[in-house]
This record gives sequence, C-alpha cells and structure tokens, in this order.
Amino acid sequence: MLARSPRPFLRTALDHVMEAVQPFIGTGRVADYIPALSTVDPKRFGMAVATVDGETFGVGDYRQQFSVQSLAKVFAFALTLAVDGDRVWGRLGREASPHPFNSLVQLEQDLGVPRNPFLNAGALVTTDRLLSLTGDAAGALRAFLCAESGNTSVDTDPEVALSELAHVHRNAALAHLVASYGNLDNPVADVLDHYVRQCAIAMSCEDLAAAALFLARGGRGADGAELLSRDATKRLNATMLVCGMYGGAGEFAYRVGLPAKSGVGGGIIAVVPNRCVVCVWSPGLDACGNSVAGVAALEAFSSITGWSVF
Repeated sequence: MLARSPRPFLRTALDHVMEAVQPFIGTGRVADYIPALSTVDPKRFGMAVATVDGETFGVGDYRQQFSVQSLAKVFAFALTLAVDGDRVWGRLGREASPHPFNSLVQLEQDLGVPRNPFLNAGALVTTDRLLSLTGDAAGALRAFLCAESGNTSVDTDPEVALSELAHVHRNAALAHLVASYGNLDNPVADVLDHYVRQCAIAMSCEDLAAAALFLARGGRGADGAELLSRDATKRLNATMLVCGMYGGAGEFAYRVGLPAKSGVGGGIIAVVPNRCVVCVWSPGLDACGNSVAGVAALEAFSSITGWSVF
C-alpha cells in the first residue's frame, strides 16, 4: 500500500493503475448493437478521481467525452429522489436480477415492476416519473449534470441519440410491458424519447467523477446544499453495490468492494464514501456489458489504495 499524503498518493496510485491495466486495454467487445458506438476505438482508456476536497486527478483519455449510456440512470434516479422523495421506490424494487439488463422475462414475472432502477425497465420508470415531475426529463437531467460537474456544455450527442432511437425496439417492448401493468403515466413514445436522450449524453471521466461527488459527500451537491439526505444517499449507494454492475455485480463487489454503476459506452463510476468518486472509461465490454479494462482498473485502484466499503 502506498504512503497516504493525498496529492502524491493519488497521482502515484493512478500511475500504478495505468501500468496494471495495460494488458486489458483493447480487450472485450464494443456495444455494436448501437451503430453509433460500434466505431469507438476499443483501445481508448481514461480514468479520473475527484476528491471530496475538490481536487481532480486523471490519467489517459480522462478528458475525452464518451456516451454515458446507463451511467445516466444513477443521476436520473438521484434527481427523481431529490424532487420526489422516496415515492418512486413504490414503483420499482432494489434487488439484483439474474437476467440481462434489457430482459423482458423478469419484468413479466414481476408484473411490470422492475427489480431495480438500474435495469432498462427501471430506468424507464424513473424517466417516466421525472417527466411527470419536471415536464422535461432529459432537460432536467442535463441541467443537473451541468451544475454538478461544473461543465455547462454537457449535452446529448445527437448522432448517438438518433442511432439509438432507430434501434429502440427492445426498450420499446419493455416500456409497453411496463405500461400494460399501469406502471407508466406518460405515453410510451415520450418516455422513450427522453430516456434515449439521457443515455446519449456525452461526458468525460473528469466531468462524471465531479458530477457524482454528492454520492461520496453524504448527499451534498456541488453548491454545498443537501441534494439527498444521508439515508437516501446510503440507500442509493447500497443499490449500486448490489445492482449497478448488472450480472457482474457480485463479482465486482468481490474484486473491488465499492458501489459502482457501469454503462455500455464503456464507463464506470465508483464511489468511495467520504473520500472520492472514480470514473473510468474503456469501450471493450465483457459478457455482462461492463468495461473489461474498467473493472480491472478499479480492482487495481482498490488494492493499491486499500479503499473499499469493507
């Protein structure tokens, strides 16, 4: 384990991570079922650490924007909790699912109630509620991310959004199934439009780590005000630990020991409570849809720093 003077400690830790992750960069498969993501270079890698003290450290392509995809689910759900309190929990669960993130099987068995907010069906329910609360779910999320990251240029990538909308059939099936059980309030087409525009937001590791810092600060946002209560933040982090890495959540908890959420754009955000948020990006995915190099990097980071929730 490295010495603990914060600035040199983290810089040295990231250098060691960069060395350890080299064999994994370029492995895995990009999310080619979304055409706009199929051309992303799988050999890209970036990693940023944003501390609760306001410092940011990065290596590799940590300032390169990429499609956040399912990372948006964390922020959209947090924003819904912030606006609406715990009421949204009445419309979805917080248990892991043994099925893929876009599976209809579990949803049918559970009568249209998604197992957790990080499955696609759960995120559709979240988007529906945020749309009812704000009138513009995608716009509200964009404004939230701009405020928390400090980057006012954060926005949806129109090419990725159009690509996803042209191949939205599985998510449309999920939305219609949820709606058939009375668990959507808005028209399916509107929910899908806002959901896709949220997933197609482009951000860098640096911006995402900063935007997620409220999860490490006990719910306090970038302005110091309470965004979520400590209890709500604890429960959101716990749900990320159990459900945030899809079918690889148990393996990730075993190897890394941090609450985390992945996206098929290759990004992962991981929370070290009271210390920092780490964001890593590398587009090659494993069978669960998690970045191969990203998981390896976070395992190395946890081992080198000794930081985990266990």
